[in-house]
Amino acid sequence: MNKGTSYTASQVFWLTFLRVIIGWHFLYEGLVKAVNPNWSSVGYLLDSAGFMKGFFYRLAANPDTLSVVDFMNIWGLITIGLGLILGAFNRITLPAGIVMLAFYYLSHPPFVGLKYELPMEGSYLFINKNFIEIVAMMVLFIFPAHRKIGIDRLIFSNRKFNTENGNQK
Repeated sequence: MNKGTSYTASQVFWLTFLRVIIGWHFLYEGLVKAVNPNWSSVGYLLDSAGFMKGFFYRLAANPDTLSVVDFMNIWGLITIGLGLILGAFNRITLPAGIVMLAFYYLSHPPFVGLKYELPMEGSYLFINKNFIEIVAMMVLFIFPAHRKIGIDRLIFSNRKFNTENGNQK
C-alpha cells in the first residue's frame, strides 16, 4: 500500500469482507472437488464452446494432461481460497485467481449463439459470475486492504516499499 494511502474503517471492512467471501467461494469449490473421488474436469472441458474450445478439448483428450488439470484446479482453488481468506500472499493469490477465473470464463463464454450441455444458472450476455468475480478481484488487487487486515500485514509490516516503482527499498 502506498505510504499516503489510508482507508476508512468501513472501506477496510468491505474490502476485507469481499476478499473473504471470494476466498470462501474458491476454498469451498476446491474442497468439494477434493473430497469427491469421482470428480474430474473432463465433462466441463468437453462442454466448452467459443473460440477457445479446441484448447479445452485438447486438455480433456490426454489422460495425463487431464490429471494435471484436475490437480491444479483442485489445489489452485484451495490455496487461492485460503490465501484470500487469510489475507496471505495476495499479490500472488489475486492474479492467480484472476487467471483461473479467466480460463473458466473462456471455456464457457456467455456469448450469443453458444449452447452448453451442462445446465447454466441463468441467462447471461457477456457478463457472468466469473467475469464479475474477476472484476472484484481486480478491485482487491488495486485496493490492497490485505495489508491492513490479513497475514500480509504481518509479513510485510517491516518492509518499506518504494511508491515510485513498487520495488523494495
